[in-house]
Amino acid sequence: MTPPPTRNLRADALRSRAAILDAALQVLEARPDASLDAVAAAAEVTRQTVYAHFRSRDQLLTAVVDRLTEETAAAMNATDPDTGSAAEALLRVLDAGERTVGRYPVLARLAGSLPTGTRADRERHEPISELLARVIRRGQQAGEFDDRLPPGWLATVTVKLAHAASEETRSGRMTQEESRRALHTTLLLALGGTARP
Repeated sequence: MTPPPTRNLRADALRSRAAILDAALQVLEARPDASLDAVAAAAEVTRQTVYAHFRSRDQLLTAVVDRLTEETAAAMNATDPDTGSAAEALLRVLDAGERTVGRYPVLARLAGSLPTGTRADRERHEPISELLARVIRRGQQAGEFDDRLPPGWLATVTVKLAHAASEETRSGRMTQEESRRALHTTLLLALGGTARP
């Protein structure tokens, strides 16, 4: 039985949107000032198709950042965060996130300049914050971490510390390994754990 035309149109639209975002990740990482025409060419679609999905360059950039955040969350979830000690799991999760974002340093900088509100930024990070809170809660229940502060608050602190570590690396004030060690040590001390898991 042939599917209804509207279903085919919807599938085509989803495919073209995915192609545009895939192309934008690569093009904008290489050339952050690239035009929508360049993205369209890389995605092998027309400029009009890009505009049908994204009304402006900022809207495309926001969608690209959302895609990067989704990739980061997926990589963090793939580290098996519910096994091993909570401290080890937390550091595995953070390292996976850093590796993913580290593939797109230019886009990571652009993300910080996007005009997004607090609510939109919170919603974007929610899957990551929930994962971190889950691991932290497990550590508190096991007695690895201090349980006097809410896991949600500590997850927020973790995200902010990770951003600070990334900024230290991007600015050249610390090497990637130095900022990684500093993040691990600072975070475990903040959680009331030990400096070495």
